[in-house]
Amino acid sequence: MAIMEISVIPIGVGVSVSHYVAECVKIVSQSGLNYTLTPMGTIVEGDVEQLLILAAKLHKTPFDKGAKRVVTQIKIDERIDKNVSALDKVNSVISKI
Repeated sequence: MAIMEISVIPIGVGVSVSHYVAECVKIVSQSGLNYTLTPMGTIVEGDVEQLLILAAKLHKTPFDKGAKRVVTQIKIDERIDKNVSALDKVNSVISKI
């Protein structure tokens, strides 16, 4: 399993982008994948192929809503030696504090 952090930023649409973010979160929710919304992006868990397909859909969403420019940042962390969730990663750090 892989973990993706994605941030989709429409450019030139004004100061607030929450309307665009909400549309993206709806798509993530409909994907059926486990996700966590954060103030700076969204964490999604799944197979890399699923995550990349989802990332393409999310990148396109602001264009569908009228944006003329979109910047999308993606980080993917994939381990093949064991199955690790986003919560597992957080708990690993907390256990060492």
